[in-house]
Amino acid sequence: MIAKTRERTLKLARDTLTIEAAALQTMRDRLEGANADALVLAVELLHGCKGRIVVSGIGKSGHIARKIAATFASTGSPAFFVHPAEASHGDLGMVTRDDVFVALSNSGETDELLTIVPIVKRTGAKMIALTGAPNSALAKLADAHLDTSVEKEACPLNLAPTSSTTAALAMGDALAVALLDARGFEAEDFIRSHPGGRLGRKQLMHVSEVMRSLEDTPKISVEASLQDALLEMTSKRMGMVVALDQDKKVFGILTDGDLRRLLEKNTNLGGITLRSATTPGPRTIPPELLAEEAIEMMEKHRINHLVVTDNNGKLLGALNLHDLFAAKVI
Repeated sequence: MIAKTRERTLKLARDTLTIEAAALQTMRDRLEGANADALVLAVELLHGCKGRIVVSGIGKSGHIARKIAATFASTGSPAFFVHPAEASHGDLGMVTRDDVFVALSNSGETDELLTIVPIVKRTGAKMIALTGAPNSALAKLADAHLDTSVEKEACPLNLAPTSSTTAALAMGDALAVALLDARGFEAEDFIRSHPGGRLGRKQLMHVSEVMRSLEDTPKISVEASLQDALLEMTSKRMGMVVALDQDKKVFGILTDGDLRRLLEKNTNLGGITLRSATTPGPRTIPPELLAEEAIEMMEKHRINHLVVTDNNGKLLGALNLHDLFAAKVI
């Protein structure tokens, strides 16, 4: 890429970000008086919705509407997107009197929306409009109109929807955030809505679901020979072995790191007992704790293994970083 082209590319990118940031700042500053009242009313309508939030738009506004519907749904407010053209051919039956209809149109004069909005209103559903034209037909039909107008698009031709779609998306986020707060939506609620993601797995999955079973955990009596301990460690392939006392309680742990340190000091391990080689009182964790807490404990103490025990110190299993990676919680 020649220098002139590179500089123009960077200038356009910076100008785009500057223009869109300015548009958002202007929209924020506009939230006073009647505009502030309209936003509060919109949130009240959404909070009082006994049905679902139906979001609609066409073209680029339709793409933004889909994202807004998804954000509402993921933050505790049942919502879905309906295409206005499809709504005219039967999908309007999805909208009931208990719903709130959210319409997006920068011009406020989108024919497909203006065709269905009067019917939506006749069902008894409340309507919120996000437009860039406060005097448009759609704005006048709305129970609450939110002004998302921008001075200009970031497109150099001032044609492609750029700043206007960013403004509509940001206003949708503002509604969703205000609504989740009004609903008392907590982090635990968000996690329950996202069980398939890493965040959900980390904060919903318990140690008992991630740990190696007792059978698969390398373990041996603390009175056994070091050689037998090494054989047990090797056979279970966990990089450590748990040493148990005569009551089958956890005495200590021997890791491959412990072995390397032993070899640095002793070329002959024949005279070393397992008891003397074992690190006593290893870090333990109960099975009912969350996987997230296991991760925090490992990070805090800079360890790769945790021994899972019951309240009496009896071995139940173990886990290491590889188990947490395999479960996709980190």
